[in-house]
Amino acid sequence: MKKIGILLLLFCLADTTMKAQVYIAKTSDISFFSPGSVANVEGSNKLAIIVMDMSTNNIQMKIAMQDFVFPKPLMKDHFNDDYMESDKYPNAIFKGKINQTIDYTEDGTYNTTTTGTLDMHGVQKTVTIPGVLTVKDGEITLQSKFKIHLADYNIKVPSYVGVEAIANDIDVTLNATLASYKK
Repeated sequence: MKKIGILLLLFCLADTTMKAQVYIAKTSDISFFSPGSVANVEGSNKLAIIVMDMSTNNIQMKIAMQDFVFPKPLMKDHFNDDYMESDKYPNAIFKGKINQTIDYTEDGTYNTTTTGTLDMHGVQKTVTIPGVLTVKDGEITLQSKFKIHLADYNIKVPSYVGVEAIANDIDVTLNATLASYKK
């Protein structure tokens, strides 16, 4: 009986430790910018789901295409209907792993790269994304700037009178703050 109690205690401790190692986004902002011949196109999504497991350095993100906000309603329509085909491909999903060893128990700032699979517009591609990870007062801040080449994801750029409406490479910026997941 005593052995069963010890096993249950160890199981509960292990379960608590594992939960403390999972962090989720309490704030997130994923934005993009594309200079265009007709107009610059930019959008921002503050509803991305980000989950990170400190014990494995694994990170996952789910970004709903319909949640992007634009300065003009027509930009949102073009983005969802003409470019991203959001009815057919509603989400972009990234699953990866931070390549550096991070001491999450100590406050500090780390230059990182994260390698994983970005699944967007029905195409899965292995990517390595640079970033900065900051640990401070039990929270983790993620910052990154990178480019996405639209042709890599079969996203067609329409042209008007021989001029492309937007650039073929899109600048993406990520800013997120993660906190320990408490069930």
